[in-house]
Amino acid sequence: MPKIIVVTSGKGGVGKTTTSASFASGLALRGNKTVVIDFDVGLRNLDLIMGCERRVVYDIINVINNEVSLKQALIKDKHCDNLYVLPASQTRDKDALNLEAVGRILDELKESFDCIVCDSPAGIEHGAFSAMYYADEALIVTNPEVSSVRDSDRILGILAAKSKRAVEGLDPVKEHLLVTRYDPKRVAAGEMLSVDDIQEILRIPLIGVIPESESVLQASNSGTPAIHLEKSDVAEAYRDLVARFMGDEVPMRFTTAEKAGFLKRLFGGR
Repeated sequence: MPKIIVVTSGKGGVGKTTTSASFASGLALRGNKTVVIDFDVGLRNLDLIMGCERRVVYDIINVINNEVSLKQALIKDKHCDNLYVLPASQTRDKDALNLEAVGRILDELKESFDCIVCDSPAGIEHGAFSAMYYADEALIVTNPEVSSVRDSDRILGILAAKSKRAVEGLDPVKEHLLVTRYDPKRVAAGEMLSVDDIQEILRIPLIGVIPESESVLQASNSGTPAIHLEKSDVAEAYRDLVARFMGDEVPMRFTTAEKAGFLKRLFGGR
C-alpha cells in the first residue's frame, strides 16, 4: 500500500530538504517507486539539491490550477530510475496550495508510486500544514539544540491534533525522530543536547542520527543528494535511516565520539 511520508520540523535550517532528497533517493535505491514533492512554494530548493533545477518547466501550482497534467510536471531523477521530483513554484504564494487539490494530487500519485515523500517548509503556516496534513508517517528532523527540539515538539502537537488522520479518528501518524548535524564531541563537551536528551523531551522513536559533516554542503552545491557520496559517514547514516524505515534491524551509529588512537594521544592529537 502506498505511503505518504512528510519530512518536517518547526525550525528552518535543520536539514529537511537535504533529508528529503537523500531519504527519497534511498527508498528508490531499495526498489520503491518514489516521488518527492517540494512544498516550499515561493522559495523552492529541492530541485537544486536533486540537481534538476534546469529541467523544471512546470510545478505543483501549475498542476493545482489545472494548467498541466501531473505527468507533465514530474521530473525523472538522474541518479535513480525509480525516483521522480515534483517541484514547487518560485513565483507563487504559499496560499496557492489548496488543501483539497493537494489531496487530489496525492491520490493520483498513489496510483503509480509506492512512496510519496513530502518536503515541508519550515514553520507551521499553510505550506507546512499542506505538506503534513495527509501524512501516514512523519520524519521529525531536529538539530541537537533546545530551540530546534522545542519547535519539533510543536509540530508533533499539530500532527496529533490537526492531521487528516487525527481529524477523522484514524490511527495516528507514525512518527520517527531523526537527529541531524550531530557532533558527539560537542555533546560530550556539553555544547549540544545528547540523543538521549532529545528523546526524553520528544518521546518518539529514534530512527536515525546524521553526523555533522562538510560533505553535506559540498553535495548540495553539486546537486547530488548526500546519500550518493561515496565513503562518507553522512551517506552511510542516510542508508541506515532508509534501512530502518524499511524494517531492517540496523545498529545506531555516529552517536559516540571516536577515541583517539595511541599515536594521536602520544603526540597530542584529539
